[in-house]
Amino acid sequence: MSYDSCLKLQNHLSESLKTTTINKCGYLLIVEHAPVYTVGIRQKDYNPLLEENLIKLGAEFKRTNRGGLITFHGPGQLIAYPILNLKKFNPSIRWYVANLETTIKNLCNETYGLTATTTSDTGVWIDNHKICAIGVRCSRYVTTHGLALNCNTDLSWFKHIVPCGLHGKEVTSLSKVFEKNISVNDVLPYFLQHFCKSFSCDIVNTEIDKIA
Repeated sequence: MSYDSCLKLQNHLSESLKTTTINKCGYLLIVEHAPVYTVGIRQKDYNPLLEENLIKLGAEFKRTNRGGLITFHGPGQLIAYPILNLKKFNPSIRWYVANLETTIKNLCNETYGLTATTTSDTGVWIDNHKICAIGVRCSRYVTTHGLALNCNTDLSWFKHIVPCGLHGKEVTSLSKVFEKNISVNDVLPYFLQHFCKSFSCDIVNTEIDKIA
């Protein structure tokens, strides 16, 4: 799904959660994007020349209202956008981000036998390499944006930026760690399992045209 179409869907669902009288916890969107660089609310750090150069590579460039600095999204990334009413879970953005990190950390460690960790820098790491970026927004306790887990992503796209503004850090993927192809479809069932465990919820599969 294109970034703009998905953002429009996120906004639609988040507004519906804020206004609904139905007892809904939220939605979980799982997508892959065509190549796109996105920046968060600190947009002044990125000038038009950088934007132009990144677009020349064949990617889109989007300025967003999420937290965090510049990152890349593209094929081979499992991108999850939880649109949740935190009042139904825990009305704390710190709790929410920590649970997203726990979901990915447990996925990496329990399913794949890795030693994934978290640090003071938001996201999930394998040694000194980030495998999952997290950037969220919360308005009236309803969340948008989310996380991107590198499965079999072309990591060369990251060479043109300082991912998440962290100098001296690199990125990795499940495929790179295991030196074999691990796709989004391979990882998705395990991700959903760990997400449900972290957030103590059940997921009901629904076609997009039934909720959009």
